Amino acid sequence: MATQKLYAGVKLREVRTRLGLTQKDFASKLDVSLPYLNQMENNRRPVSTGVVLALAQEFGFDVTELSTGDAERMVTDMREALADPVFNDAPPLADLRLTASNAPTLARAFLELHRAYKQSHERLAALDEMLGRDDTPSAQSPWEEVRDFFHYCDNYIDAVDRAAERFSEQLGLECGAGLEAVASHLGRMGITVELSLATGLRDFDSAARILSISSRVDPATQLFQMIHQCALIEQNDLLEATLDLARFQSEQARDICKIGLANYFAGAAILPYRAFLNHAQLTRHDLEQLSERFGASLEQVAHRLSTLQRPGAKGIPFFFVRVDQAGTITKRHSATRLQFARFGGACPLWNVHQAFETPGRFLRQLAETPDGVRYFCLARDVSKSGGSFRAPRRRFAIGLGCEIQHAGALVYGDDMDVDNGQAFEPIGISCRICERETCHQRSVPPMQKPITVDHNRRGVLPYGIG
Repeated sequence: MATQKLYAGVKLREVRTRLGLTQKDFASKLDVSLPYLNQMENNRRPVSTGVVLALAQEFGFDVTELSTGDAERMVTDMREALADPVFNDAPPLADLRLTASNAPTLARAFLELHRAYKQSHERLAALDEMLGRDDTPSAQSPWEEVRDFFHYCDNYIDAVDRAAERFSEQLGLECGAGLEAVASHLGRMGITVELSLATGLRDFDSAARILSISSRVDPATQLFQMIHQCALIEQNDLLEATLDLARFQSEQARDICKIGLANYFAGAAILPYRAFLNHAQLTRHDLEQLSERFGASLEQVAHRLSTLQRPGAKGIPFFFVRVDQAGTITKRHSATRLQFARFGGACPLWNVHQAFETPGRFLRQLAETPDGVRYFCLARDVSKSGGSFRAPRRRFAIGLGCEIQHAGALVYGDDMDVDNGQAFEPIGISCRICERETCHQRSVPPMQKPITVDHNRRGVLPYGIG
């Protein structure tokens, strides 16, 4: 497979601007000519291997930042948006990559415009069906706005992550202290912690200074909810400052994101960055060992693995997803090139859907997306008891994965036939944008290709593609 050339002009300019260097001085330190640097900064030439090495040696720059970030996500998002029938012909992939690299603000504006169009179209269809009227202006929903905030931050919020790490060290959470330590800390804040048989997970009475935590959930969830409340009280200024930087369009989005940031703090405190990264590498990312070591749930561990993107101390780039029994994605994040569909469900060939059929077992899968990138995928069910006979049982499955070159660093990758191309399952992002023409699980035709219908012939699909 041909190596993709690295065009990172925007990142290169950002580095030079941050260092306060002119193009001439920067070119001299990188040992390249001024015209060559100018061409690289304007994406007319790819970043050479020599420049990558010079960035690392001369400035200590984390060169993985050149190939990660918003660009790949925006390319995937633009491809999906351009698959909409409203567009006759999609630009070539090379043009999309140049747009994402050279004009990221324009790319985001385009995605925002398409999102507004799609929501307006869906609203009109609903109004037509209901014969009603809705005067609410078309806009991105607060939930989607918050989702995109974390999506484009690589799901890593540095200031919140480091504050959570300090909180963990102060209370000795890494050394095994847990519920008692956090309860004592809340006590010093004048807050009494009580266990409750109520159906809710957490209820804080600010007037009485009483925090009620459900006794029906496991200790890991109880600890998480207690630290969440600590974050809302003690770290309010930090959370509000982070929200100010996000510049959300509505107060509702801001309120939703504050919950997300408090959740982030709780997860990062239970699984502090440096200690967790070190143990993840020592155990070869064994989720069960990490869960036992840190007193966290499998879902918390898998989610945390996908956030280890601290500059200068990055872990393996993972994707993480949680789906319900209907195939709806309820949590998602990707530090890899694999991006999840914004509309519709995930590919049915992905092993995360099979996890419901084999409770308590880890499922492994070698998968290849239509762009030729190969992944190692891990899936498992994470059903949650309601705490009583009549309480409903919440059933979810989680998926965790990485690009195939990292599979050797995972204990789950042992004995997998990674060198056999036939061992890789052909999966897609969603049927709407998948280019595979013979998939037996296709639910709808691809939007970017025409279909043909022959009444006298029937193959795997009732239509032909292309």
